[in-house]
Amino acid sequence: MFTGLIEEVGRMLWIRATERGTELQIAAPALADNISIGDSVAVNGCCLTVVKKSGHAFFADIVPETLRRTNLGALKVGSRVNLELPTAANGLLDGHLVKGHVDAHATVKRVKQAAAGKEVEIGLPRDLGRLVAEKGSIAVDGVSLTVAAVDDAKGTFSVALIPHTLAATIAHEYKPGSSVNLEIDVIARYVARNLHR
Repeated sequence: MFTGLIEEVGRMLWIRATERGTELQIAAPALADNISIGDSVAVNGCCLTVVKKSGHAFFADIVPETLRRTNLGALKVGSRVNLELPTAANGLLDGHLVKGHVDAHATVKRVKQAAAGKEVEIGLPRDLGRLVAEKGSIAVDGVSLTVAAVDDAKGTFSVALIPHTLAATIAHEYKPGSSVNLEIDVIARYVARNLHR
């Protein structure tokens, strides 16, 4: 389980096909000493398992389902990624409950400078729209954010990014056309399922 508070922005060293599928190597100098083989790491919000380590870098395998559902397959050498280690059950929950199970990747539609930070409008896949609510939580590339607005007619939602979030994550790189990973609030998912029943 994660909280959506990014601990380091890592850098993609390679992404390549192997006999096991697709392998990523990510430089994470600040977190490397706290990562062991078999550990989980959220990479742009996607929970991956560490399969190898080398110096300040770790390796993870990704399968076709992960490539289809996330933006990880679009990464290139040098791409920067949000990284978070799991939180202990007795740890602080500063963000919201994030499982690292990405629902979909979506496209940034608009980035607008605000008085303090930026406002970002993101496309909302139709099947996820009913699970996103104004002032609810959503993880965008693994970052715990509050939904500022939902526009059902346009099929978008907006988030407001404070300067700290822009400085501590890859969010300052967003521009129209950027692909981002979305994870819907787990509580909204179970409430919707039980109401449907």
